[in-house]
Amino acid sequence: MHTNDLKKGTSVRLRNGWSATIEDNKKGNIRLCKVYGRYTELGSVYSHDIMEYIAEDGTLKPIVHTEKQLKHYALVSKIFEEVL
Repeated sequence: MHTNDLKKGTSVRLRNGWSATIEDNKKGNIRLCKVYGRYTELGSVYSHDIMEYIAEDGTLKPIVHTEKQLKHYALVSKIFEEVL
């Protein structure tokens, strides 16, 4: 499944291991999510950071990223490598 196919209310797993719930029905490189990490926050999440979704049967299913999302991830990760 692509991130554009995720609907509001879908539970997902992020790249850093945290879980989140999709809070919009938009498409593109940024999705609105309620993230359950150290704190519960509502905010924007890059689509390339969404790695899995929880299917109706309760199993984790992988997300397929578009070429554009993978290029964006390569750019962003390179920028943050230089900063850290």
